[in-house]
Amino acid sequence: MSTDATPEYDHEELGLVAGLEIHQQLDTATKLFCDSPTTERDPAESDREIIRRLHPTKSELGELDDAAMEESRVDREFTYLAYDTTCLVEEDDEPPRRVDDEALSVALQIADLLDVSVVDQAHVMRKLVIDGSNTSGFQRSILLGQRGEIETSEGTVSIEDLMLEEESAKRVEETDDGVEYSLDRLGVPLVEIGTAPDIRSPEGAREAAERIGMLLRSTGAVKRGLGTIRQDVNVSIAEGARVEVKGVQDLQGIEDIVRGEVERQAELLAIRDELRERDASVGETRAVTDVFTDTDSGVIRGALNSGGKVTAVPLFGFDGLVGHEIQSDRRLGTELSDHAKRHGAGGVFHTDELPAYGVTDGEVAALREAVGAGETDAVAIVATDPETADLAIEAAADRAETAIEGVPEETRGANDDGTTRYLRPLPGAARMYPETDVPPVEPDPTEVDSPELLDEKADRYVEEFDLDAGLAEQVAFGQRFPLFETAVDRGVDPTFAASTLESTTTEIRRDGAPVENLADEHFLELFDLVDDGDLAKEGVPEVLSTLAEDPELSAAEAVEAAGLSGVSEAEVREAVVEVVERNADQIDEEGMAAFSGLMGEAMGALRGKADGEVVSDVLREEIGKRS
Repeated sequence: MSTDATPEYDHEELGLVAGLEIHQQLDTATKLFCDSPTTERDPAESDREIIRRLHPTKSELGELDDAAMEESRVDREFTYLAYDTTCLVEEDDEPPRRVDDEALSVALQIADLLDVSVVDQAHVMRKLVIDGSNTSGFQRSILLGQRGEIETSEGTVSIEDLMLEEESAKRVEETDDGVEYSLDRLGVPLVEIGTAPDIRSPEGAREAAERIGMLLRSTGAVKRGLGTIRQDVNVSIAEGARVEVKGVQDLQGIEDIVRGEVERQAELLAIRDELRERDASVGETRAVTDVFTDTDSGVIRGALNSGGKVTAVPLFGFDGLVGHEIQSDRRLGTELSDHAKRHGAGGVFHTDELPAYGVTDGEVAALREAVGAGETDAVAIVATDPETADLAIEAAADRAETAIEGVPEETRGANDDGTTRYLRPLPGAARMYPETDVPPVEPDPTEVDSPELLDEKADRYVEEFDLDAGLAEQVAFGQRFPLFETAVDRGVDPTFAASTLESTTTEIRRDGAPVENLADEHFLELFDLVDDGDLAKEGVPEVLSTLAEDPELSAAEAVEAAGLSGVSEAEVREAVVEVVERNADQIDEEGMAAFSGLMGEAMGALRGKADGEVVSDVLREEIGKRS
């Protein structure tokens, strides 16, 4: 087993295989199965709540999905925040309507970019989901195409399928009784792109995701920002198992997750080999409350004072391995704890970390004796209410059993540090069944045009608009390239438009301006003011900052609010003359060489109210009079 703090692994030797599932929200006017808008709402705007409890249902073949069954064992109540824009479909109080035409059109554009073969007839399916993220207990999903591909520097990555789905509800917070969700996101059109397991390195996973992301943004019809795109990563190594990691938020996270999962599986296999060599086994769970009758452990004492109990499981041959690190700050014991937490426990204690947390040497010895554990064995315990304690220790015991077998197939959640945590078993085919309320659709790929790729767009901006290559790439890959093209079509100088939309907004964002409040109309009005001579270019950052803080203003009102109404040439000359007279000695000594320093002072005196070219001309003239 590796003992390095940051071990290196040969991914090729270990047989790394990875695939991606990319989930991208579409920026359509309405939701997939109703006419509600797809705009995000503030939970404080909710005007009513819906309460539900969800239970698994059998598939057409009478099977129950393992993941759904485990989810159902967690007794939770789900609260949904509804709004004045929430429709009856989202509340699960009426059947879904027909598939949104705009969403279908965008999805077909994406199919073209991924070289996917589109199906002749698309059927809506129900995917069982009872974690509360959908009021109905299932997600509607449509298979649109299969057998596509993308090219990367490490070779071709096949696209196995392209789905058009409804987005889940947005998790707001955990409550004492369950989970609170917001219905503003439920039903937003979403494409899911699944690759084949063709990826062989962490860098390759990142590059494939980056390529797919670029293709999606090339449509100009996908939502942008945190949470609008999510990446799930499927990872396995030769002797390991397929593990699906959910909710990776960014490209660097993909690379980190693949590296971390390789490490986790390699270390679990090393633990497996050691356990088999020791002929390890998992004993029967039992109550050990009597061992801790007089305990000073705050956690255990708190559980017992609340009427709880302590349960334990002996892990024969596990000594030293439960505490073995399999990822940074995560151990086999953490895996046991993850499973116990799924049933409501706060976690587990185990003898590889005890005595600690107020548990004494004497209590550890008594615990070992109570369950028949020797020096080469370990013991895991749970302290909580009786029902939860029984369920949680059984879950921990089951996970310990799988440690002897190796790496379990499962679904895991991504942590911010590149590690992962257990969520549930891998779902199977038993969670899918037909949606009978929506008729099939017959998609026609010939009805949509293939969009220009973003890298091609950047090259065109350089050639057609004479933009600097770096600025052209910023605009093409940014969120506002459609606005840039609109502005240029209206006669705005391309370089000015591009630098305003990218460089200036970045600058004021760093200064704390909420640039997400800026709408396209704000920029177009501002460009018109500059073109008409009512605002100097130098005043643009301040006006944009004013609009960002108060988006209800028009650009003209923001100019007034910022005190940047245009000045006459006479007022410009008056301000420049004051600067020149104040620096007469410098001009006498340096002549026109003093221009650069005085230009900044003159512009500062005018506070962006005058165009820089006008100020420059007047300043040169006044310096010339004195030199």
